[in-house]
Amino acid sequence: MKVDELRILEADELGMRLRTARRELYELRFKHAVGQLENSSQISKVRHDIARIMTVIRERDFGIAPSVEEETSPAAVAVAEPPAEDEAVEQAEEAPKPKRGRRSKKEDAE
Repeated sequence: MKVDELRILEADELGMRLRTARRELYELRFKHAVGQLENSSQISKVRHDIARIMTVIRERDFGIAPSVEEETSPAAVAVAEPPAEDEAVEQAEEAPKPKRGRRSKKEDAE
């Protein structure tokens, strides 16, 4: 399974593939524990497939890669504007962050 093949699938198809891959991994682990698994490299192949599927899903969540749904119906993407220079200076001049240190016994008693 290649990433390009996964990127053209819709979200529900990716979910189904993820569920079937996880089920297959469960069955392979069970066979391995019982001693019936002949080719143990299948476990790593299925794990890599799961990682690929999850990567495509996360890319779509973050909007890194285009999804099939976006190509059919364009959606507006909100872009956050950076704060103006005056606002950035005001934020920087606020109270400094307290140091993270251990409190002494005297401070605990007060």
